[in-house]
Amino acid sequence: MDDGQLAEIAAWATNVGLAGQNEAAMVNEFCERLVALGMPLARGRVFINTLHPVYAGRAYFWQAGKGQKIATEYGPALEGEALERWKRSPFYNMVETGSATLRRRVTAESGAEFPCLGDLHGAGMTDYFAVIDRFGADAVMSEKDGVYSSWASDAPQGFTEDDIATLRRLTPYLALAVKSAARGRIAKTLVETYLGRDPGRRVLEGSITRGKSTVIEAVLWLSDLRGYTSICDRMPPNEIIPFLNDYAEMVISAIHGEGGDVLKLIGDGTLAIFTGEDRTAACRSALAAARAAFAQIAALKERRSAGGLPATDLYLGLHLGEVVYGNFGSRERLDFTVVGPAVNEVSRIAEMCGQLDQPILASSAFFAALGAEKDRLVSVGRYALRGVGQPQDLYTLDRTR
Repeated sequence: MDDGQLAEIAAWATNVGLAGQNEAAMVNEFCERLVALGMPLARGRVFINTLHPVYAGRAYFWQAGKGQKIATEYGPALEGEALERWKRSPFYNMVETGSATLRRRVTAESGAEFPCLGDLHGAGMTDYFAVIDRFGADAVMSEKDGVYSSWASDAPQGFTEDDIATLRRLTPYLALAVKSAARGRIAKTLVETYLGRDPGRRVLEGSITRGKSTVIEAVLWLSDLRGYTSICDRMPPNEIIPFLNDYAEMVISAIHGEGGDVLKLIGDGTLAIFTGEDRTAACRSALAAARAAFAQIAALKERRSAGGLPATDLYLGLHLGEVVYGNFGSRERLDFTVVGPAVNEVSRIAEMCGQLDQPILASSAFFAALGAEKDRLVSVGRYALRGVGQPQDLYTLDRTR
């Protein structure tokens, strides 16, 4: 492979990195280009850690003749079998020794040193080359400090020294392209995880100007856990977060499942919105999410109680109104959320759940917008809400339906 061919692949990797091409497609084309230029490459693997609340990183797999461009997530290797497998891998050896590369002929003997090479030997591979293209100290994205890749050949002679030199020259370009695309994906994951799906999308599209906002009509969801403060007073501190996580999983999955957006987690409370051009559809989605949340929490309460863990119920306020939606705060710290009288009103409605001993209360505006599904709710009377000018009728689920 001459310098011109190397330069062509390097330029391609730079361009796809700038374009933010899918990482699996990058790895696939990188391998196919090497094979087209005569490298006896049979298998390629690329790994990059990420910042994600559930998994530790992503792996990209390619195999000659199969057109594979598979991406898969992997979890943290913190304990048990996963940790033992990591400790017996070539990459762990490289991390411990500070090496950037590791090469082994694939034989039964090398399989005794690294079990994964035994698997490669059984698959007919003959040569193995691993690379860590490390990031600088200020560019580390997670616990692992670079892009990890491995390359295997099934040719009788394996890789030539020129093949190894070519891989060593080109993997930094691929690593930079993968890192560039991964950073974009990580940014999307982080803003959606911490801000919510719709606010996250808006922020990434450039809606980050302080005070930039719009007036929208939305169904407002405000839920809390019944007796949370007293439960926390009796609970060991190390059990509080698992308790909140269990309940948040039920609530948030129900909201997302019906197309809502969670804007804020306030201790045990959840503020969410349902939007759309059709207000009736938005109200029905919120009501469907409420039913799903209560069903999931009933099952969770049963599981936790059976395990001797603290359990409680949800109470929820629903309202339909106009809100100001946008960025609010100081120059150094902004929050993308909703504000306005309607937000105060849904808070007061949620507060009334405890006083009226109802798991869910909806405003008259929400009830009116339900259309044909009004019969799913029943009135519990007319009440004055603290801080709200006019009394209004409140509604709860008709438990006979």
